[in-house]
Amino acid sequence: MRRPPLVVMAIVLLSGVAASASAADTTTTTSTTTTTTPVPHRRVAALTGLPDPTAVTKRRSALTIKMDNTPQAHPQYGINEADVVYEEIVEGGITRLAAIFNSNLPTKVGPVRSVRRTDREIVFPIGGIFAFSGGAQYALSSIETAPVKLIDQSNAGAAMFRDPTRPPPHNLFANAELLMKEGGKVHPPPPLFTYVSRNAPALGAPVGSFTVNFLSGFATSYQWNGKTRTWLRSIFGTPDVTATGVRVAPTNVIVMSVNYFGGVGVEGSYAQMVGSGPVEVFSDGRLQKGTWFRRNIRLKTAYRSASGKVIALRSGQTWVELLATGETVSVYARS
Repeated sequence: MRRPPLVVMAIVLLSGVAASASAADTTTTTSTTTTTTPVPHRRVAALTGLPDPTAVTKRRSALTIKMDNTPQAHPQYGINEADVVYEEIVEGGITRLAAIFNSNLPTKVGPVRSVRRTDREIVFPIGGIFAFSGGAQYALSSIETAPVKLIDQSNAGAAMFRDPTRPPPHNLFANAELLMKEGGKVHPPPPLFTYVSRNAPALGAPVGSFTVNFLSGFATSYQWNGKTRTWLRSIFGTPDVTATGVRVAPTNVIVMSVNYFGGVGVEGSYAQMVGSGPVEVFSDGRLQKGTWFRRNIRLKTAYRSASGKVIALRSGQTWVELLATGETVSVYARS
């Protein structure tokens, strides 16, 4: 039976609308699929720049442990697993270490020693937890103003313990994993340094080795190892090897020239880390000279070359040497 002309026209029009709607649906679906494709994001640890695929460092605070650095304290435990280590001058010209952990939590770190006035300057930008073994009242009053949770042998519980095979006071050790659990609310640290991309060229003058000339017998030397791309550390004239047999070998070494307010090696003095001064940055087997500056204690230290560009590091462990103004660094070219 033939349909009336009006009916035929209506069928044709409806078919065209359905076809257009189908095409529109197809187009919309395709467009949505394209625009919602996830973009991969490379997770890195804030204090090393190394890959952190599970983002574990984002779920932890920074944990700074104050460490003994006298000959009686060596070999040390756990220092090779720190993300960042600061070496500071204390009374008598000897040096102490402030080791910052975030990526790794070794179960034995130390020996643990007392707080000093400089520690406030170090930990203020990162907060978190500060573990130590007492100190003079002026130093305690200083660190109490920093945004950190304080843990010492009086409230650490099982997180600090004595090693009976070592003489006191060089026998107090800390369990970083347990200390982290005692840290309360988590405050993930911000980055302290800028890092270059993996394929970025090395910058600066080639260096074979250098010595940070701390006085009082605490000079520290570093030798470039091209195979591991690290600086092999030595102290007291011998290789710096941990109690577990691991050579201390940071990826980067920053030597900041700072003024010690109150005098170098004088009790109660401290490194003035707000302001500016010369800096020597050793990375990639090379040396870049420049200036460090920090506007206030809440901000991290910035490092810039003579041309004003940011000095960036290779991803890995970094040591920061707080060398007194007037003390020197001996640099030896790579042969």
